[in-house]
Amino acid sequence: MAAPSDAPDVPVTVPVATPAGALARFLDGDVWHSFKRSPAAVGAAAIAFVCVFCALFANWVAPHNPFDLATLNLADARLPPAWMAGGGPKYLLGTDDQGRDILSALMYGARISLFVGLASVVVSSVIGVGLGLLSGFAGGKVDAFIMRVCDVMLSFPSILIALLIDGVGRALFPQAHDTLAFGVLIIAISLTGWVQYARTVRGSTMVERHKEYVQAARVIGVAPARIMLRHVLPNVLGPVLVLATIQVASAIITEATLSFLGVGVPPTSPSLGTLIRIGNDFLFSGEWWITIFPGVMLVLIALSVNLLGDWLRDALNPRLR
Repeated sequence: MAAPSDAPDVPVTVPVATPAGALARFLDGDVWHSFKRSPAAVGAAAIAFVCVFCALFANWVAPHNPFDLATLNLADARLPPAWMAGGGPKYLLGTDDQGRDILSALMYGARISLFVGLASVVVSSVIGVGLGLLSGFAGGKVDAFIMRVCDVMLSFPSILIALLIDGVGRALFPQAHDTLAFGVLIIAISLTGWVQYARTVRGSTMVERHKEYVQAARVIGVAPARIMLRHVLPNVLGPVLVLATIQVASAIITEATLSFLGVGVPPTSPSLGTLIRIGNDFLFSGEWWITIFPGVMLVLIALSVNLLGDWLRDALNPRLR
């Protein structure tokens, strides 16, 4: 029998990934290096950050609450911006026909536009990624059926489908309150945006399913659903992330278009599209600021998100660097 050792037990230290270590690896990675070297991406990120920050914290950042009827004064209606004759520092960007502060209305309106855009992108990406995985992995009749549905969806203008769904939803629920109106609008935009996710994921899945790691998983008896979710899905999320970033801007513009046409969010909670529609009635009467500033805000958000999407596409694809 071996004699017991008098040496004390030495604890074995297992390295654990910490948030600081993950952040250090990210800062040393190619994506952050590409971001720092791109002035367009840095500028777009700064503009997007300011817009999102003002929208999320509008209750604290905005100088006024444009939806509080007790604070509105019709005597302050149609006041010009502060740098024009008749304007004042109380309303930096002027007021609309109801006496609401344009600057505050932009912050609250951007919050609604961003919420509808992000929610619709999440819903459409979930639907599109799920159907794309199933189509590319199963193949055969399932693939043919899903792709024919995609072809039918692509044959109609997206704005027309959104108008149809929105109209049907309002006809079925004529007494719908604001929450249901938001839901109908999100579904209307989502059902026109899932096709691109499905086609993108299908192509990537058809490439991944023939690789060795998928064949090995099949040989050892892993269920097809587990293979799709555990092995294939993480390897096809790169293009989905880029597409989702670009689709946020498209969804915000679609929401603004529907609101401009009067079938978007309710007037009691105006988004940027609703503000543009309201100001359009006063554009040629001299009160140009009522519609110009919401339009500029919409352009800044869409442009910054598109620029970030273009940068992310180049950063995640080594062939485009």
